[in-house]
Amino acid sequence: MAEKLRLAFMGTPDFSVPVLAALIDAGHEVVCVYSQSPRAAGRGQKQKPSSVHAKAEELGIDVHTPKSLKSEVEQAVFTALELDCAVVAAYGLILPREILAAPRLGCLNIHASLLPRWRGAAPIQRAILAGDEVSGVTIMQMDEGLDTGDMLLSKQVPINSKTTGESLHDALSEMGADLIIGALASLAAGTLTALPQPAEGVTYAGKLERQEGHIDWNKSALELERQVRAFTPWPGSWFEFADERIKIISAETADGTDKPGTVLDDHLTISCGEGALRLVKIQRAGKGPMAALDFLRGFDLPVGSRLF
Repeated sequence: MAEKLRLAFMGTPDFSVPVLAALIDAGHEVVCVYSQSPRAAGRGQKQKPSSVHAKAEELGIDVHTPKSLKSEVEQAVFTALELDCAVVAAYGLILPREILAAPRLGCLNIHASLLPRWRGAAPIQRAILAGDEVSGVTIMQMDEGLDTGDMLLSKQVPINSKTTGESLHDALSEMGADLIIGALASLAAGTLTALPQPAEGVTYAGKLERQEGHIDWNKSALELERQVRAFTPWPGSWFEFADERIKIISAETADGTDKPGTVLDDHLTISCGEGALRLVKIQRAGKGPMAALDFLRGFDLPVGSRLF
């Protein structure tokens, strides 16, 4: 029977919630959850706790939301927990050396890529954007670098023409939750071998910015089709026409050529820097998603128009 460990869990967004649930279901003692501070959200700008924070409160687990872990006070609080291990999944704060060294078995990170490819903040979306054929999860023994620690376990999943940022996010979240349970059992039993990351193949996944969603029709149709999938649901992909922002929900590559951004036919096929992109489903501001042909019945966007 696997050893039951005394843990802290450190995570913030939706991605991390299944991991916390899995740790509890496996019988581990999660004595404290660390998450980023509540942030203003919605029209009223009320303080809203993170997804992990809300789940921890539902489970009756103490939640700690420090702005930083660099102070001696915060480090002393963490050390006093007398942990076997800390499990980290998309926490969002840097862990100093003192924090990393405090648990008996160190700190394990669940990273949503096959390291060393896509170290950094947005590995899921960057993998789709780049046209990668596989993604996956790596369980890593954390060190002071940016996702540079030794690898303990990994598992891969294919990326295909239907994969979106949302679908890959959900698949890797569940995969990470499953993988960490086995990693903890093997680590506690002393049967897990840590492997240094190879020096070759290192890439960095920069943080997503909202403005990246603006469609640049000078890019190839293939690049833009990947962008639409990668940026679903956030930050989304959009173009502007007649002072209105229109979001692309789904699209596919097509044949056709003209100046980039030109509407080529009455099926909303748009010329790109290379090839063309046919818009399948789109959304106007304040409206629900709709098929492109339904959109055209109520919106004047004639052949020859230029989109920006």
